[in-house]
Amino acid sequence: MTHPPSASAAPAAPQATAPAPAHPGQVPAQPSAAPAAGPPAGGGAWAVGRERLKETATTEPGRLRILGAVLALLVVAFGAVTAFEVSGRESAADDVVSRSQPLSADAAAVYRSLADADTTAASGFLAGALEPEESRERYRKDIATAARLLVKAAANTDGSSESAREIATLNEQLPRYTGLIERARAANRQGLPLGGAYLRYASQTMTTELLPAAERLYAAETARLHQDDDSARSWPFPSIALGVLVLGVLAWAQRRDYARTHRVFNKGLLAATAASLAVLVWLLASHSLARAELNTAREDGQDSLQVLNQARISSLTARANENLTLVARGAVLTEDGKNDKYEAEYTASMKALTSALATAREHADDDAGRGPVDEAASRTGEWQKRHKAARAEDESGNFEGALGRVIGSKESTGQSFDQVDAALERALAHEQTEFTRSAEDARGALTALPLGAAALGILGAAGAVLGVNRRLSEYR
Repeated sequence: MTHPPSASAAPAAPQATAPAPAHPGQVPAQPSAAPAAGPPAGGGAWAVGRERLKETATTEPGRLRILGAVLALLVVAFGAVTAFEVSGRESAADDVVSRSQPLSADAAAVYRSLADADTTAASGFLAGALEPEESRERYRKDIATAARLLVKAAANTDGSSESAREIATLNEQLPRYTGLIERARAANRQGLPLGGAYLRYASQTMTTELLPAAERLYAAETARLHQDDDSARSWPFPSIALGVLVLGVLAWAQRRDYARTHRVFNKGLLAATAASLAVLVWLLASHSLARAELNTAREDGQDSLQVLNQARISSLTARANENLTLVARGAVLTEDGKNDKYEAEYTASMKALTSALATAREHADDDAGRGPVDEAASRTGEWQKRHKAARAEDESGNFEGALGRVIGSKESTGQSFDQVDAALERALAHEQTEFTRSAEDARGALTALPLGAAALGILGAAGAVLGVNRRLSEYR
């Protein structure tokens, strides 16, 4: 039996699942967005900043902002470094004028006062039991001057420095010396020979303790003067190099601006360039002037002062030894036992005096400086002739005649010494004036530059920012 064909079921078409109907009052579900890419793992804020800077640098406005910040920073840094370096050199120049050189001069004055006090004490001793009041007053003045200058030096010296140690030695030995002098005077007034021994012992204390310490003090203060002078004259190379770099970067920035806009001038960048150039030129000019003035102060003043101080020290030493020759009367001999010790030291001191005067004349740069030196040299020649005559009298046994030629009021070696000392004092005063004027001019050349460099640096930075902002405004 035949069955009728049954209808085959048609394949079921895939049907999309219909979304569930939203219930009233509910918002339909939305597809979730893809998660945003975050900063690289482990980078943190630094990585974010770096990425943003990289993105900024890929656009012209971003590059301009970076350029403006760099230019402003460089110009301000140039002004600040220049102000800092020049302030240090100005301070060193001020130290030369107001501290180092005056202390060096005071140390030389301490030596001169001590040596003159010793010389005056010996001259008063030779005058007899009744020492002239003029001689005593000169001695008191010399001791008081030395003590006052030592107090001043101590107040301006570091307690751990070499100068402080020498000042302590001088303060310790000076009362000892004056005590010995008073004992010598007391014995001399009583007519006791012991007075001469006390005087020689006092002079030995002066020459072996006090004067060497004063000489070392002078050397230490002179070394500090040279150190301050070198600090003031040293070139500020970091400031100069930074200034050249700033001008180079500003020139490049303006060339870059011209290449993109074909504008010849950017007023802001031009102002920054002008301010930076002004600081650099001012720096070079003022420092060159300061160095020139310091060179003049050293060559025409400082070197002359050192030689003249040496000449004065030699004259004082010669005079002290000349007096002690008569006090000792041949009792003190040289190490070989053949010659009078004080006469030999007088001869050496006179040679040093003659040599120093010749050198001082070479350093003198005008008639006002050469005149006193020539007079001192002439009086030194007279002194040597009178000394020979006095020695001839002493060696012939005429002690009174020799004494008159040494401490007499007319045509004596004492008169020659006073004339030499007065001429050297005038020469020192002239050279001191020359030194002070040149050193003050050097300090004055640097005075306004620190403040001016700082102000121009700020103005230049403002000009650079304004110049870059002018270009940025074209992109808004």
